[in-house]
Amino acid sequence: MIFRSFVLALTAAAAMAPSVHAQAQPAWPTRPITLVVPQAAGGTNDIVGRLVAQKLGEVLGTSAVVDNRPGAGGNIGTQLVAKGPKDGYTLLMTISSTQAINPSLYKNPGFDPIKDFKPVALVGSVPNVLLVNPAFPAKNLSELITLAKAKDAAYQYASAGNGTLNHLLGEMLNSMAGIRLQHVPYKGVAPAMNDVMGGQLPIVFASLPSALSQIKAGKLRALAVSGEKRSPALPDVPAIGELVPGYNGTLWIGLFAPADVSADVLAKLQDGMRKALASPELRQKLEAQGVEIAPPTSPEQFEKLMQDDLAKWGRIVKTSGASVD
Repeated sequence: MIFRSFVLALTAAAAMAPSVHAQAQPAWPTRPITLVVPQAAGGTNDIVGRLVAQKLGEVLGTSAVVDNRPGAGGNIGTQLVAKGPKDGYTLLMTISSTQAINPSLYKNPGFDPIKDFKPVALVGSVPNVLLVNPAFPAKNLSELITLAKAKDAAYQYASAGNGTLNHLLGEMLNSMAGIRLQHVPYKGVAPAMNDVMGGQLPIVFASLPSALSQIKAGKLRALAVSGEKRSPALPDVPAIGELVPGYNGTLWIGLFAPADVSADVLAKLQDGMRKALASPELRQKLEAQGVEIAPPTSPEQFEKLMQDDLAKWGRIVKTSGASVD
């Protein structure tokens, strides 16, 4: 009887052991999550990051906050996440211009976009817009190309800085349309747009979310969007690809985790983002900013997109001769 009672006690203890062990492992997440945005507040990535952070926090049962770490074209914030904690509480909300262009633009950007990160979710894409001052004589892209080909001195176009996406969009248009627009770099897209609105320069490329209010107010005229197709936010504005076949300069926005994050935490993040992006409320808010929500995309598909963009923009950077170092 004593032996039987001892065996039963051992059996009960063994059955309880897994649950005791499981209780000792706290569920993830147990504290707030930080989405590092390697661009300044008020830009496209910041706008999208704050909307995504709010919904992701709700889905995961915690809070998620945005931490803006601008500098070096996005390299500073990206390095911070690559070299930071691998526990899933510090993530990178970034854009293709930083993740896919900077490795070609900088001799040492301080991170490897493939080796240092794991894709969590592709959020969506945002076209840039080719904008002109309302007094500029060209009313559409065809007229701009005609004027640019006829003019001896090149028209100037503003960008957010040397090597930025809106700089390279102009270089790609020069190459593919056979024109010569002269690049003038600024320290950010806001001052670039301000000078075009003020008449100091005639042309600027800017992301749709950052320019939409000025377009609607009539302060800037949109000639074309930079994708292969029109944007639902500007259905009457043609795509550059309609006139210049093959032209496509759409910006994507995505969430990444450090490469060494545990598989369990990564899976929870990926599932959380799937649920967040399925939210009609979040989708409506993003679409109102000109973001085209990505179709369901696996992490493998997202990584393939990034590898393709690394090759594409690497060729454009080489052709343009752009360099920050």
